[in-house]
Amino acid sequence: MYDAIVVGARCAGASAALLLARAGYQVLLLDKSTYGSDTLSTHLIHQPGIAALARWGVLDRVRASGCPPLDRTVYEVDDIRIEGCARGVEGQRSGFAPRRRVLDALLVDEAIAAGAEFHERSQVTGLLRDEAGRVVGVEGRHEGLRFTERAHLVIGADGMRSTVARLAEAADSVRHPLMTCAYYTYWPNVPADLELYERPGGWAAAVPTNDKTTLVLAYFPQSRFKEVRADARHAYLEQIRITAPALYERLRDSEPVERLHGTGDQQNFFRQATGPGWVLLGDAGHHKDSITARGISDAFQQVDSLVGEVGRTLGGNPTHLDAALARFAEGRDKALTPGYEATLGVARLDPHEQRLSLLRAVQSDPELVAIYLDIVAGIAPPQALFTPRLLELL
Repeated sequence: MYDAIVVGARCAGASAALLLARAGYQVLLLDKSTYGSDTLSTHLIHQPGIAALARWGVLDRVRASGCPPLDRTVYEVDDIRIEGCARGVEGQRSGFAPRRRVLDALLVDEAIAAGAEFHERSQVTGLLRDEAGRVVGVEGRHEGLRFTERAHLVIGADGMRSTVARLAEAADSVRHPLMTCAYYTYWPNVPADLELYERPGGWAAAVPTNDKTTLVLAYFPQSRFKEVRADARHAYLEQIRITAPALYERLRDSEPVERLHGTGDQQNFFRQATGPGWVLLGDAGHHKDSITARGISDAFQQVDSLVGEVGRTLGGNPTHLDAALARFAEGRDKALTPGYEATLGVARLDPHEQRLSLLRAVQSDPELVAIYLDIVAGIAPPQALFTPRLLELL
């Protein structure tokens, strides 16, 4: 009997297993994929997520992987160019964008070192329930063999298409339509800061990552997905050429080191977060368009919140555990709704004049630039920008 079974060993699941194991709980971590495999991602971890990695004692391993710190951000839209550094949080002013095959494996390693048991290639196919309907474990398949395992809590951290969410019949509490589609690949020896480029109907970004490569992304309206998919490489390069011409010039003498990756399925929702004996973490419970790259940082925030709430209730009175899970669910929605709404605004790919006027004022003042980049990173709320200095400039 485990204290917790965590389904999904990516950012949310591996870090939850890590913290629960460090707290002395018996944890089983399951993943349907293989250790060290890759996954679709923007890779970017904003400063709140970096602060979490630092608190957990993992940040030095990210640095040692060769992933460069992102100390400077450049953002261009219309005639506006904003460049600088966020004020940061808990002393962390830099972002990082590690490859997921690096970050996820690193977190699994730390969870195992803390005492968690890890099984890869393990597909969960059902939830075990007691007579009252409470979830008390999982059943599944590993290398062709069926297994059952029991636990006080089942944590679904298995992504946007979560099996645990489906089996638990977790209903959507909020859902919005698909808004963008995205394509990306990795370019060697392309110098870049964290660079964001926006125009009506388009978005592009450059994000330095491991192996001296730069992740370059292009975003399109969802309405263009079928057209873009028909000749994705051409559409990808053309979007970069139009949206970020200076970046495009840096790519002209290079060739990607991998195939083009892409998706048109970037769902926007909040799901029911918990039920008797189960909880959803990360993308399993809440997902939004990747254009603001909030997913990893938000997953870490959820992990800290969940472990803080349930840390003294696992293995005890189920009523106390359910109350802790309810507090987690309420806190999740309160913490993540502002970023969700902001992401929907950006994903419209339609920078309106009121916002452009505000950004023209921001670019002229280094303090306002730092506050604005805090907002981009999810450190500060949008209203933090409305200082006396900004009102003076408008």
